[in-house]
Amino acid sequence: MENNHVSGSKGPSRRAFLSASAVTAVAAPVVSVVAPASAASASVGSATNTGNFDPALRDLISQIDPNRIQATIERLVQFGTRHTASSQTDPVRGIGAAYAWVNQQMQDIAATSNGNMTVQQQTFTQQPVPGRLAAATSITNTIATLQGTASPQRFYVVTGHLDSRVTDILDSTSDAPGADDDGSGVACVLELARLFATHQFPGTLVFAAVSGEEEGLFGSTFMAQQMKSAGNDVQGMFSNDIMGTGDAHDGTRPDPFTVRMFLEGIPTNVTSSQISLMQAVGGENDGLSRQLGRYVNSVAPFNLTGMNIRLIWRRDRYLRASDHVSFQGQGYAAARFTEPRENFNHEHQNTQVVNGVQLGDLIQYVDFSYVARVTGVNAAALWALASSPGTPKNARIHTNPPVSFVGTNLSSLQWDANPEGNLTGYEVVMRETTDSDWTSAIPVGNVTSVTLNISKDNVQFGIRAVDQDGNRSPAAFPLAVG
Repeated sequence: MENNHVSGSKGPSRRAFLSASAVTAVAAPVVSVVAPASAASASVGSATNTGNFDPALRDLISQIDPNRIQATIERLVQFGTRHTASSQTDPVRGIGAAYAWVNQQMQDIAATSNGNMTVQQQTFTQQPVPGRLAAATSITNTIATLQGTASPQRFYVVTGHLDSRVTDILDSTSDAPGADDDGSGVACVLELARLFATHQFPGTLVFAAVSGEEEGLFGSTFMAQQMKSAGNDVQGMFSNDIMGTGDAHDGTRPDPFTVRMFLEGIPTNVTSSQISLMQAVGGENDGLSRQLGRYVNSVAPFNLTGMNIRLIWRRDRYLRASDHVSFQGQGYAAARFTEPRENFNHEHQNTQVVNGVQLGDLIQYVDFSYVARVTGVNAAALWALASSPGTPKNARIHTNPPVSFVGTNLSSLQWDANPEGNLTGYEVVMRETTDSDWTSAIPVGNVTSVTLNISKDNVQFGIRAVDQDGNRSPAAFPLAVG
């Protein structure tokens, strides 16, 4: 009998009908292809993380150095301005000098990787954009890639943007320290690259300092397009932008142990027919980015990182965007980390005092320990993603009812087999439609299809892969098919 309440370990078990074959004849009446002999009593457990984190991860997080982060941000501020259109030939001031310095840092880090990390400067010419970029401009992304071992074809990307600006977006000469926006993000990326360089993972990790963000996400857009053109399977991307302090310095109470994570609902690259399908099945809260956020919330808890992650179901702050949107535009799961409350006196402002109020993105407003803790959140997320199986592909839920019936209370799910060789199987995760996160998990074995005696009308389903070490992938939300 179906139980309509989805719960964790306290909930009752359900009958689960496991298909005997990895390729079930789903076009046939569902009941007829599920032999009674294959029925099994499935144990419904909690979908939450066990809390058993790799000691090597804890050690890596403990090595995140606020002093190094401080030194990085101080050095970036010393370039005076890092405006996208600032000098590319001056050896000490402007974006060109900053490009060279970041590239050298990445090269030095890669030298510690025993050849597993490579660095490239990805340069392209951005054409003028009226009101935002006055002339054709050479833009450079500095990208360090730590090659995966078992599944190098799946990528996990983390970025911070190198460029800075003042009030007038076309002003490329005034001082634009960019300490928080986004020296903090670049410092995070460099620290992550330094610590991860001496490790190896099944999946590939990419650490990037992108540019041209302030004028229109130019660098990240180019990078995401290049990865898409190359067929790279980017299964997770994080933009770290304005993540320098938990104290807004505006009289409000500081919140030094919270970071916001912005997660789009309706995907950026969605089509009108896909929107219609989401409306029909209630999948507005189950896009790739939302699944990424749920996963990060489970693998980077406070007891590991010292930070609370505030998941915000919005693509970014109101009517705004950062580099994660470029990756969402290519159909990738992507999210933004940012501090809990911005102070707009310290963003996109000339450095000056007006009516006794200090304006400008100055380093005195950055909390280096806070940046270190947010870096730890990134580290936990990247470690888990790159160590775990990939998100199952081509997940679908079949909707054809048995012959002569208008519907069925059975739910038949199917997915493609993961390529990893160390899988123990898959889990079907569930939640009530009103729950924000997965609450229950049913182990279904190393199969690629399952039929459950649970009505798809009442709950949301997902599929995740599990390996021999108990690592779990992010959940794949099934597409409704006939």
